[in-house]
Amino acid sequence: MTQVGDILWRPTDEGLSSPLGQFFAAEGPRLGVTSRSYDDLYRASITQLGPFWRSVARFCGFTGELGDRDLIGRLPDSVFFPDGNLNYAEEAYARFRDPAELLLADESGALEHVDASEFWRAVAQLGVSLKAAGVEVGDRVAGYLPNIYEAVVGLFATASIGAVWSCTSPDFGVGAVVDRFRQIEPKVVLAVSEYRYGGRLIDRRETLGAILRELPTVTTVIFAGSSLNPPQGSWKVVTFDEAIEGDHPLSFARVPFNHPLWILYSSGTTGIPKAIIHSHGGIVLEHKKVLEIQNGIAEGSRFFWFSSTGWMMWNFLMGGLLVGASIVLYDGSPGYPDLGQLWRLIDRAEINFFGVSAPFLRSSQVGHVDPQSLINGDSLRAIGSTGAPLTIDGFDWVYQHVRGPVQLISASGGTDVCTAFLGSSPMHPTRAGLIAAPALGVAVASFDEQGEPVVGKMGELVITEPMPSMPIGFWNDQDRHRYHDAYFAQYPGVWRHGDWVTFYEDGASVIYGRSDSTLNRGGVRMGTAEFYRVVEAIDGVKESLVVDTSAIDHSGELILFLVTTDRADDELVQTVRSAIREQLSPRHVPDRIFFVSDIPKTLNGKKLEVPIRRLFLGARMADVASADSVANPAVLAEFEALVEGRLP
Repeated sequence: MTQVGDILWRPTDEGLSSPLGQFFAAEGPRLGVTSRSYDDLYRASITQLGPFWRSVARFCGFTGELGDRDLIGRLPDSVFFPDGNLNYAEEAYARFRDPAELLLADESGALEHVDASEFWRAVAQLGVSLKAAGVEVGDRVAGYLPNIYEAVVGLFATASIGAVWSCTSPDFGVGAVVDRFRQIEPKVVLAVSEYRYGGRLIDRRETLGAILRELPTVTTVIFAGSSLNPPQGSWKVVTFDEAIEGDHPLSFARVPFNHPLWILYSSGTTGIPKAIIHSHGGIVLEHKKVLEIQNGIAEGSRFFWFSSTGWMMWNFLMGGLLVGASIVLYDGSPGYPDLGQLWRLIDRAEINFFGVSAPFLRSSQVGHVDPQSLINGDSLRAIGSTGAPLTIDGFDWVYQHVRGPVQLISASGGTDVCTAFLGSSPMHPTRAGLIAAPALGVAVASFDEQGEPVVGKMGELVITEPMPSMPIGFWNDQDRHRYHDAYFAQYPGVWRHGDWVTFYEDGASVIYGRSDSTLNRGGVRMGTAEFYRVVEAIDGVKESLVVDTSAIDHSGELILFLVTTDRADDELVQTVRSAIREQLSPRHVPDRIFFVSDIPKTLNGKKLEVPIRRLFLGARMADVASADSVANPAVLAEFEALVEGRLP
């Protein structure tokens, strides 16, 4: 049986031929690193922040200017390269050139190729159309789009003229979209009025019309796809094909290093989502570093990450253009017509880096998918996993069912920085249940309740030094009060991310889940990920959610919700209780276990642990979760009924 720390994959040449190995040779001496030790390079990257990020720019290529000053101020008010200027789209144009291409896949099995030169022609024309619609530097352009070609063109055209991009997926409801876009007051919206998912054509004309009527600043709507009979209103209607007509030359508006590039959002399950602003320069440097140096994705690579446009991993995937990789988009359900659909895409698109979520790997495991029987996987060299902690069983399943010497990279980061704090490198082996290493340039640590660093013990995940891709702020937060409260209220001058983590002496780590949903039973504290690892390894359990209603001043209940593959009986309940007692602790055996049809999740697939906890503490459903911000809102009524005792 696979144990924590068991080595499942080793680098064949210790990573020396990878871009990371080349970075050591080219830039290591400038940073005082003469060894080929990742630990030595990591220490230099967090103690010499300015020189390190200049090395990244020099090694990966940088078309703009960084200026003379590296870093001014301390967290939370630090600023990287205050005299620099660049343009995100121009940085991509320098690397993403023919024969690189976009590969567009969907549920039908079709695979369309768009070469780089055609893509940049469309970007140039759309940029001109946006200017003609009155969009100026700093104005906002919003997307209501699935993961399609038009979304990529929309982002890069918006960035090319110095405007600010923000996007949601068309499965978001009216309230969820309005809560996001009304904050930022877009001038132009790129949209679809229908999309395909799970084999169905889903009409969003009524929803889109309702959204647009709540956005009085919108003057022009550019419709992508077929979009027959789009909603009419005070806005001008233009088709995407019309918007990319013409033969204007490509141009780029250089902006300051810390000029807004795009706006991402927190989940917004219990209130107005935080509108998180990232900068041109911060994202360019971070994505060049993490993709090329950390993960070996560069010219000649084919890079895929399954994501909707409403998840930060879509923006992360766009970073592939910054390093000259071809990127693969998938529009549709990962489970249609079956769970083998994405796996088969590896061969069809000759994917080298296959990124998915840990829940997708879990679904493949529970669904008895056998990738090695579906594909030959000759092109595949790495599988990325994020979105939730990956269990030991998940690691084990990948190496049992994926053919070839594939590196499995478990990573953890956040929308807040649009990257990973923790991940791996071509020099690190894959070890079961562990995230291999902290990312270069990220001064990550674990703090106890007194704010002291701890090793070998679970604590709060913190970042002690600035990162270029930390937000430049939240929209409409001029005094930075909300920004400070979100990250810096607990440990002054230190970013608290909100995850439980344990770091080991060798730099490896384990993420246990959100610290605001910890399970504290009789003084024994446990992260939810550790709990799920045991419960979801039980035959018959498809998915689970656990909440602890205890507080500082009272002892509450531990409540477990189970989604099963087939059976839901007393025997399974006893099996679950026994497994928890034996593998975790007797204190964490649930007081109550409910069988449910589904687990409520955010639009980005995160389990609603904190809202459901609040519900069972007596809060109203309307106060803990907005249906428009939940991926499966129908299940909320089921949980509400459980609280009220209307279900067994």
